[in-house]
Amino acid sequence: MVGAMPAKTSDIDDQSTETPHYHGHRERLRERFHSAGSDALSDYELLELALFASIPRRDTKPFAKALLKKFGSFAEVVHAPAARLREVDGISDASINQIKLIAAATHRIAKGEIRKSVALSSWNDVIGYCRAGMAFADKEQFRILFLDKRNQLISDEVQQTGTVDHTPVYPREVMKRALELSATAIILVHNHPSGDPTPSQADIQMTRAIIDIAGPLGISVHDHIIVGKNGHASLKGLKLI
Repeated sequence: MVGAMPAKTSDIDDQSTETPHYHGHRERLRERFHSAGSDALSDYELLELALFASIPRRDTKPFAKALLKKFGSFAEVVHAPAARLREVDGISDASINQIKLIAAATHRIAKGEIRKSVALSSWNDVIGYCRAGMAFADKEQFRILFLDKRNQLISDEVQQTGTVDHTPVYPREVMKRALELSATAIILVHNHPSGDPTPSQADIQMTRAIIDIAGPLGISVHDHIIVGKNGHASLKGLKLI
């Protein structure tokens, strides 16, 4: 009886040792990043690159594209809450940590730039810093930039975190903290998770209440900035305060 022909061991070995197709792609992407910089990469390519460390043995392109499809842009991906990132198939805790590290680094760099500069002569930096920290949050946050007499940042603090459309703000608590820090001016900042930064009537009334208390204490309220993923609004710029 003639037995079945055995499989060629060389074919099996060749398949098991074959270099995955994405390895060459990873090297080309790294080389383009090093030689031409991040501007030479699209959003999904930059995400691919960011995921290399957390997904070492799989093609990261499908994950990058799935993240962008769900959230819309590189910025929205890195600032998305961890719980939402977990909704994307195949995204592990290691990948989420890698993504959130990018968000943390962005915010830390912006904060360092703000601390080195005179806030009111670097308004674009202030806006960029506020948007980086809050524009893509899924819940409303109210934060305060406390400034000294040279308009340099003393402290940046989140005072309250609320729901998707409301954050309770207590003007006397704001002033109490300003006095504790010996701040002479403050910038109020909060986000609109809807994306639309248009100030509400409640935003305007709350700001005016804080101004009324701050004035007699010698503390200036320079502005109230509202940020969202679709832009920002300045109550001072809109002549609402």
